[in-house]
Amino acid sequence: MRVLAAMSGGVDSAVAAARAVAEGHDVTGVHLALSAKPGTLRTGSRGCCTIEDSHDARRAADVLGIPFYIWDLAERFTEDVVDDFVAEYSAGRTPNPCMRCNEKIKFAALLDKAIALGFDAVCTGHYARLSIVDGVPELRRSADADKDQSYVLATLTEEQLRHSMFPLGGSTKPAVREEAAARGLSVAEKPDSHDICFIPDGDTRGFLRSKIGERPGKLVDDATGAVLGEHAGVHGFTIGQRHGLGIDTPAPDGRPRYVLALEPVSGTVRVGSAERLEVTSITGSRATWPSGRPLAEPTECVVQVRAHGGLAPAVAEVAGDSLEIRLREPLRGVAPGQTAVLYSPSPSGDVVLGAATITATARTP
Repeated sequence: MRVLAAMSGGVDSAVAAARAVAEGHDVTGVHLALSAKPGTLRTGSRGCCTIEDSHDARRAADVLGIPFYIWDLAERFTEDVVDDFVAEYSAGRTPNPCMRCNEKIKFAALLDKAIALGFDAVCTGHYARLSIVDGVPELRRSADADKDQSYVLATLTEEQLRHSMFPLGGSTKPAVREEAAARGLSVAEKPDSHDICFIPDGDTRGFLRSKIGERPGKLVDDATGAVLGEHAGVHGFTIGQRHGLGIDTPAPDGRPRYVLALEPVSGTVRVGSAERLEVTSITGSRATWPSGRPLAEPTECVVQVRAHGGLAPAVAEVAGDSLEIRLREPLRGVAPGQTAVLYSPSPSGDVVLGAATITATARTP
């Protein structure tokens, strides 16, 4: 097959490309330039898509002996990922930019262009397992539970998955680093990137303030309606947040307060006890199905609402344009804007059934 290997400049994508070459595919490497003003150097393990990363990707391609190109997708990335991130926070929602990047950039813009150029598949360094079962794609958790990225790939469509390759799905990170060293790849010990790539200093609140400005509002006790303080904008908070609330007086029972709800129109941030964070049902929209087959009936599953954690057994069913999820166990810190990913129930519990963007939550009184 003709394979386009997305090479970020990190160890995972380099080894994924190497494995594609070793399997006999006709591989071409491509690095995505996603920043209009890339820095010349990373800051430790923070950030990605810098000039340094593009150089690392090119050196890896040279070692593998494959053609290498840089594609400028900075404008598309800004519109589909960065601007979306800001708009979602401004509306009181909590997006996952990595999920949006996979959906809109790596497996929409990149894959569409690859197919148009005659490539059969796009290869990435994601930790997830992908196979064809009874003629349809099956996306599963990776063998390395700590590195599993099936959650951020769950919004991909059946057609996108048919043209995708994830060579690292059966490997652990230490094994990947060892392989990189054995292959003579200089990125073998390069630190993993973390946090949000377009906020390399990790100051999300400061980034949003620079984009949105200040929109003062009230901090309100959800149980009593009492005004506890003021804030500079709902975009500075997320559901489940405990620290940095700016409340001087302790709760009457002395226990911590948490952000329970964000109301961007009125500028109200509602806070209360941890127990009031618990939700028992989730409503989602824009559902996607890796197999191309929506749920036909209420289905037992495991729902995950964050990239790392936030799991609970549940029953999910399609209701019109919505996905309704009834939790068997309450979850805390579930926020509109996050993605609910459905997995098959135990004992396997690792097959992605579908995903949807959370639009509302509720709790049993």
